[in-house]
Amino acid sequence: MIPIYIVSALVLLLLTGLPVAFALAALGTGLIVLKGLPLALIPTNLFGSLNDFVLLAVPLFLLMSNILLKGGVGRDLFRAVQSWVGHWPGGIGVAALLSCGIFSAISGSSVTTAATVGTVAVPEMTKRGYKPSFTLGLLAAGGTLGILIPPSIPLIVYGVIAEESIGKLFLAGVGPGILLITVFGLYTVLSAAFGGNAAASPRASWSERTEATLRALPTVLLAVVMLGGIYAGAFTPTEASAIGAAMALAITVAQRSLSWSDFLRAVKDSVQTTTVIFLIVVGAKIFGQAITLYQIPQQVAHIFDTHVPGTVGFIVIVSLILLFIGLFLESMSMLLIMVPVLLPTVLGLGLDPIWFGVYFVLLIEIALITPPVGLNLFVIQAIANKPLVVVVRGVVPFVLMMLFVAALLSLFPQIVLWLPFHL
Repeated sequence: MIPIYIVSALVLLLLTGLPVAFALAALGTGLIVLKGLPLALIPTNLFGSLNDFVLLAVPLFLLMSNILLKGGVGRDLFRAVQSWVGHWPGGIGVAALLSCGIFSAISGSSVTTAATVGTVAVPEMTKRGYKPSFTLGLLAAGGTLGILIPPSIPLIVYGVIAEESIGKLFLAGVGPGILLITVFGLYTVLSAAFGGNAAASPRASWSERTEATLRALPTVLLAVVMLGGIYAGAFTPTEASAIGAAMALAITVAQRSLSWSDFLRAVKDSVQTTTVIFLIVVGAKIFGQAITLYQIPQQVAHIFDTHVPGTVGFIVIVSLILLFIGLFLESMSMLLIMVPVLLPTVLGLGLDPIWFGVYFVLLIEIALITPPVGLNLFVIQAIANKPLVVVVRGVVPFVLMMLFVAALLSLFPQIVLWLPFHL
């Protein structure tokens, strides 16, 4: 009964409107006090949890993506991809998806990816006759690639919690990320060919393609340098984030697309987002310490061992739980609350923690495009200035496709595991 009481107390705190970080910290502190343990446990534990070299990558990746966002890199990237595929059926939509995928390989942030590409793609797709719900759904879903395709901030945090290799987690996210882009792309082409009045853009000349590609080339090289350096062992993910931030600043300054005020706003936005993430990390660490003292992970593991029929049953139940709580919690909170509880059972069932990390992130991607707290929905709504119901209606097919990909990852785990263990 204790797990039920704790979950109920957490839900009540969240329903009061208390921020997630403070709800977790308050409940965790209360549980430690009720256990009769000294509060000195909390600061001692917190210092160790935040004093982690890997976590330095979070603010640096955020700074890099915000510099690129303020520097208009999304515009150059979209135009370059559009010049190559815009004349296809559904080509503007495909260009938006590919731009999301490329920018995801730089930013590590879903919201930034959606905002960067959406700002450019929404007006262009609207002008070409794409249905508003389809346009907004595509871009909201395309933005979710930012937390799956490496470098991914949620995968970094998962690696810290699970004590797994960040490099292997990054490699593991490549296959599912490409698979998602492929499925989304096929749907986009088929929708344009058979179900809409969307017009393709005129075929670009070779000179136009060359000019657009050269303009976007530094951004692509940025992704190549960061990811190539990580996989080649030249530098760690944290070092890659610092190199990426420096390169992003150099690119935008060289192109004269970043003003001093834009840079200050990028720094301010990065500090604000980092503060929110780290506060949630702190609150989740206190809560995690408390539930460990109450042996909640062991009790959950025992419940699964006793009442759930094997690995398949565990995956199905965990998926349903994550899809449900994703309606009310944002992705980072889900990650920090649920991973410490579920990880002992994952290891006990013999599931690969690298595979589970990617599968978990794919499911919390869905939380980014499901109301009432799907952040990507509100980002795209703000860009397009359309009612939220239009965006929600547009993401429904993409949610179904993401569930289909999740099923494929369960049936064929090598989609996730082949690269990290063969490269």
